[in-house]
Amino acid sequence: MTELNLQIEELISKNAKDFEISKVFRNYYKNYLNSIETAFETTGGKDFFVKHTKHTDKFLIQLYKYMQRKYFGNYQPMSSSIPVILVALGSYGREQLCVYSDVDLMILYKDIKGYNIKPLMEELITLAWDCGLKLGSRVHEIKEIEEGVKEDITIKTSILESRMIYGSKQLWFEYQTVLRNIRKTAQKEFVVEKLEEHKQRLLKNPLKMEPNIKDGYGGMRESNMVFWMATVIFGVSDVKQLIGKEFSEDEYKKYRSALEYIFQVRNALHNIAKKKLDIVNFDLLPELSSKLGFEHTPRMTKERQCMAKILESLHRIHFFSTIMVKKFTRRVIFEKENIHKLKEYRYIKNLYIVDNRLYTSFNAKPKTLIELLKELINLPNDVKSFDRSYIYYASKSILPNKQTLELKKIIKLLLQKPNLYALMKLIYNSRLFQTVLPITKKIVNQPQFDGYHQHPVDIHSIKALKQLENIKDSYVNSLYKSLDEKEKALVRIVSLLHDVGKGRVTDHHISGEKLFKNMTTAYDFEHEYIQLGALLVRYHNMMSKVATSEDIYSEKVILSFTALIKSKRALKMLFVVTYADISAVGDNIYKSATASLLKQLYLQSLPAFENSALLNESARRNAKQERIKKSQKYKELPNILKKKIFYIASNHIFLKLKADEIINIAIKAQKVESFDYEILNDTNLIIRIIRKVPLNLGFLLGKLEFLNISTMNIFKLYDEKKFFEISFSEKVDDEDLTYISQIIESSFDMSKKTKLLTPIIKKEGIEIDSNHTTYLASMNVRAEDQKGLLAYIAKVFDDYGIEIETAKLSSIKGKAQDLFLIEKNGNFCAKQDEIIKDLCVDEK
Repeated sequence: MTELNLQIEELISKNAKDFEISKVFRNYYKNYLNSIETAFETTGGKDFFVKHTKHTDKFLIQLYKYMQRKYFGNYQPMSSSIPVILVALGSYGREQLCVYSDVDLMILYKDIKGYNIKPLMEELITLAWDCGLKLGSRVHEIKEIEEGVKEDITIKTSILESRMIYGSKQLWFEYQTVLRNIRKTAQKEFVVEKLEEHKQRLLKNPLKMEPNIKDGYGGMRESNMVFWMATVIFGVSDVKQLIGKEFSEDEYKKYRSALEYIFQVRNALHNIAKKKLDIVNFDLLPELSSKLGFEHTPRMTKERQCMAKILESLHRIHFFSTIMVKKFTRRVIFEKENIHKLKEYRYIKNLYIVDNRLYTSFNAKPKTLIELLKELINLPNDVKSFDRSYIYYASKSILPNKQTLELKKIIKLLLQKPNLYALMKLIYNSRLFQTVLPITKKIVNQPQFDGYHQHPVDIHSIKALKQLENIKDSYVNSLYKSLDEKEKALVRIVSLLHDVGKGRVTDHHISGEKLFKNMTTAYDFEHEYIQLGALLVRYHNMMSKVATSEDIYSEKVILSFTALIKSKRALKMLFVVTYADISAVGDNIYKSATASLLKQLYLQSLPAFENSALLNESARRNAKQERIKKSQKYKELPNILKKKIFYIASNHIFLKLKADEIINIAIKAQKVESFDYEILNDTNLIIRIIRKVPLNLGFLLGKLEFLNISTMNIFKLYDEKKFFEISFSEKVDDEDLTYISQIIESSFDMSKKTKLLTPIIKKEGIEIDSNHTTYLASMNVRAEDQKGLLAYIAKVFDDYGIEIETAKLSSIKGKAQDLFLIEKNGNFCAKQDEIIKDLCVDEK
């Protein structure tokens, strides 16, 4: 900075032009930014923030001093005599300025007749922009400030973080008086509005696997909330001034340590991205973890270590911030006239239940963990949530050195409570999760980088419990309600602990089963329920795997699946656990297509527990035909159509569809001379086609590759007619339906071609079973999830004259697992090698 001073002084003495001086400032600031990476290697979070903030202060002061020289020349008064101050706001005011953050500057002035300072201020802002500063500037006369903050809460928030950089001390003292008035004015309105604003911000940015460390859960905005509330309510300039009054030194140290780490993460993110970035995305995580000093270990990659520490830090910040904000603001929000109502809501001494939410005093004396858990067990089952006051009280519980027999008995009772989700969320939020359930040690803050799960393992596990409280699928809900109370309790426990084996070297299904057995044995559960629960943990995602990637109408598949599950009772409970698991992954993951597949697998599996002969393909077709014969609609059909229904070539249509659906398709097909189709677009897009003339399937699917196809059924009917049903994972905009209609109609021109993408399919990713059933062969394709995969395979099949009976498409964790059932017509089984060669990119 000294060298910069000398250069500017020399240029001024030579009467250099403005653009020459501006260039020197600009080059200096550019060189400084280029040197930031070296500075980052030697400084961490807050330390770097302070150094960068101070450097920015000095640079702005230099710009301001230059403008003074330019405007006052040799008659320049002392800076303290000019009624102007440079004030840092926002993160700049808090000395938390990151590399690519905006520099929030307020130029505060007093309009004195003897000074013409407005042009000076305007030119100062222009010069700062020219030099490369990302300036967020505002200019205010001091008498405007109090009125300005009344109009906009954002201005008031920013003003509260004011820090003087340079200028008139007299004006700064006047401004301090204004600030005191601002803090005291409309406190309640400010607090209420900020709380609502913060609530909406957290709803928009919940804790996910790519966390937002500024605006999200546990991010810097939560830390800011603590300061804003503290300064408005207590008038402090630093939160640590409340140590010993509102929180202990130990509580503050843990919070500040977590915040310091998030500061380091933010600095590193900006440094890596070379721009403002506050989301820890997977692409940058390898470089971020290296910058933060992590190295691979035999048990954990550096990326996992880094993300686990980020998650732990965010939890600590959120815990401290939410509790302290609630503790501070109750002084302002609480209505004194409500004091007499406390008796009405009093449950027992120091505990109050309002709208199924439990409250206590922030000064409540902590109890032992055993006493706390007994208190929770005795609560009414309709208590669904806990106020921050109770979470704080629970967090201060006196912990035992080890789990005694009495404690284990109490935990067993707790696990069987109907409102287990509310209790486990409280225990988790109180940071008692690992203490109460030691087997969860490895899943706490355990990241999931599979591209499927949206939450860390611990959060996902608790959300699975939440899904059981509000089952949206009516069929699953009916199954859950049909369970007895002990079975419901077991389903809840399994849903909570289904992923407890993650974070270990062995497969999490196997380690989870073992951990579950050990824990429930230690807690003295009945042997029958230990075995049943362990089975459900071992196979918790088997049902979704089979439903989405196997032929659930195959006798072989059903018998293999039911052999693992062993009983109807376990199957029913597994269906409910599967629902909870999938629903907890994220919003809209459990879709109608998934629900339908799971229900069909459940219904197809039930007969296997009574008589496996019922699974025989011919027997099931005959049974369905008998149901059709009993239908009133069938009885009213002409005799020739009745006969044609039983001439339908496809066995799968009798296995997959209901009797009425088969009759309706047969009736529609009777009228088709060339082709007919319908488009449904309710919960998801479905295209149904009946054709007698050839259909250019490869062209049709190629044109529809911009949509995600979930299943495709093709059934041979009678009189050379075929029925096609293509289901998509979501609905489309109504204005797209006309375009889709045009594509369908164009697909009956066999000369039409479309340019298809050539997907990457490896030879080892194709598995063919020529004896899948008596009538069908199967082909499983496993590859990277790619646009146009189905269209490409359909085109190759068209070239060979291969008839697809069913296509089931599944994409999990970025991997496609597609199943094709193919009619044995001599074109497929005999030409397997040539077909594989044409499909596989590595063979070309």
